[in-house]
Amino acid sequence: MTLPRDYRGQTCALARSMEIVGERWTLLILRDAFYGVRRFGEFAAHLGVPRAVLTDRLTTLTGAGVLERRPEPGTGRREVYALTPKGVALWPAVRALTAWGEEFHAADSGPRRVFLHAGDEAPLDADGRCTRCGAAVPVADVLVAPGPGLAPSAPDDDPVTAALARPHRLLHPLLTTAPSGRFTRGPQR
Repeated sequence: MTLPRDYRGQTCALARSMEIVGERWTLLILRDAFYGVRRFGEFAAHLGVPRAVLTDRLTTLTGAGVLERRPEPGTGRREVYALTPKGVALWPAVRALTAWGEEFHAADSGPRRVFLHAGDEAPLDADGRCTRCGAAVPVADVLVAPGPGLAPSAPDDDPVTAALARPHRLLHPLLTTAPSGRFTRGPQR
């Protein structure tokens, strides 16, 4: 039996939010969008999500105004996905769930990725504040960098995984050239 997408009888804001972001894969798609993933093939390769599921989730997110499709800068021939202001407003939830996972389900070797303040490269605390200057760091000023738990790069890493092996400012396009070939699955990093 397929579960319905809505929460019939539930009228609270959390239930309405879950109708948009509560399906399997959706938060990982959003995480990757914050990392700067823009193209359908990049999402598919990095997440290892079935293409039909990815299409469905991207359709839901664009329909809800969380993501938008727009022509790829410079080419105009392809479309890319980008977070809208409504999507960017989800950063505190994505950051909080990541911090919760690191606290209660951490890898033995430490976090795979860490968030840093771009201004002084100090780590952010679980509330998104810089541990050096104390500032509440807006998402556009956050660097995602490899943490101690990130596995060493491998020759067969998908382009997104390879690019995330270096510090990168959130919301900036992660890859500036299209990957060669069509990727259908990745190492789910």
